[in-house]
Amino acid sequence: MRVTNQNLIQEEIKRRLNSGNACYHSVQNLLSSRLLSKSIKNRIYKTIILHVVPYGFETWSLTLREEHRLRVFENRLLRRIFGSKRDEVTGGWRKLQNEELLVLVLFSNWVVTIKLKRLQWAGHVQRMDKERIPKKILYSTIGGRRRAGKPRTRWIDAVEEDAKKLMGVRNWKRAAQEREEWRGLIREAKARHRTVAP
Repeated sequence: MRVTNQNLIQEEIKRRLNSGNACYHSVQNLLSSRLLSKSIKNRIYKTIILHVVPYGFETWSLTLREEHRLRVFENRLLRRIFGSKRDEVTGGWRKLQNEELLVLVLFSNWVVTIKLKRLQWAGHVQRMDKERIPKKILYSTIGGRRRAGKPRTRWIDAVEEDAKKLMGVRNWKRAAQEREEWRGLIREAKARHRTVAP
């Protein structure tokens, strides 16, 4: 994983998307074949591509622009895999809409998957002993003054927001202390958002 001194992940996302493209082209002949069913193509997509692009995404703190970039790439990739659809009214061929793509991959969604995996990792770190390095890093502060303007969203800020929006939890730190309860909340959120996490 590539980390910058500004904790920006644009370069890492670019690198991951390039890896996803390379994976797609390595199995393009299979994915473009009319002999394979959509369910088999779906399994190839989830087994090969879905495990390459979001690698290490638990550490990402995404902006809205970066979320949009991931959604656009995912939808473009899925359109390449599943092709066009014949319109029942006009009889012509048209691109698959975003909602139709979600149905084809059983509502897998990279952005929601990233957020839920991040919550899963946050709960794991929260339960760690305070002497463990990940726990120290999570709660450490850096000296100095922030530059003027709106501060960049921190990783822990994203966790708090996701816990409220996806799980309906206001105090995630307290909820995460109970391992089974936290896992149950994650499972409920996955079911509610119908996401298939890698």
